[in-house]
Amino acid sequence: MAAALRLQPPGTACIVATGALTNVAALFRAHPGLVAHVRGLSLMGGSLGGGFSDAPMGVVGGRGRIGNVTPYAEFNILVDPEAAAAIFRDADLARKTTVVPLDLSHQVLATAEVRDLLLHGADGDRTGPGKTALRTMLVELLYFFAKTYSDVFGITAGPPLHDPIAVAAVLIGSVDEIPFAQWDASRSAPPRHDERFDVTVVTEGSFEEAKQGGKQTGRMLAKALPAGQEGVRIPRGVDVAKFWQVIEECIQRADLVNEGLGR
Repeated sequence: MAAALRLQPPGTACIVATGALTNVAALFRAHPGLVAHVRGLSLMGGSLGGGFSDAPMGVVGGRGRIGNVTPYAEFNILVDPEAAAAIFRDADLARKTTVVPLDLSHQVLATAEVRDLLLHGADGDRTGPGKTALRTMLVELLYFFAKTYSDVFGITAGPPLHDPIAVAAVLIGSVDEIPFAQWDASRSAPPRHDERFDVTVVTEGSFEEAKQGGKQTGRMLAKALPAGQEGVRIPRGVDVAKFWQVIEECIQRADLVNEGLGR
């Protein structure tokens, strides 16, 4: 990974992490000079709660929670909280980092309307079978996760889509940007600005202790920084309609490629 990054011009490469952050933390520990070389790091992980957004966070056993594995922790951070903490402690890396927590990804739900769009296409017949095998496979996966989120977490409108949002975040500032909300009038401190946060991770305790509810291991905490101070970017929202439009456009392109290959 280090060699691949060094082959890119300085300030152009972005890393997208959609799982545990072990390899990312190890990369920058072994090659600290790469922090100055990359343009940014976008990671899907963590959850904040406390009214950070209006996203439905889930209810298990009649109790509200902010985590998807424990009451407080999201899986990607929980499985290696020390790695996540190391990334956020590095001030130079933190200011280049964007986090997509559950508070954001749970706003992007694959509702029945979205599933119909992805299955049939924008101009397709909504009463027939899937337009292509690719679309059918994708929507079957979404139906599987829709049942899981409904049965386990009580989120019935549709399953959230997590990882693609972290990919979309690297487009911030480009001509292909999907608008993200960097400030919320009802939640953010004035004056209006692109919010940045000081992020820490609870590392005390074990995985099993956290699952049993005795520890908050893997919990991500974020403190809003004064306007103009550099830190981690955590968007409070995203243009959901635009996001699904871009996803549909990507599937259209994939359909054309598959058609050209005779698939």
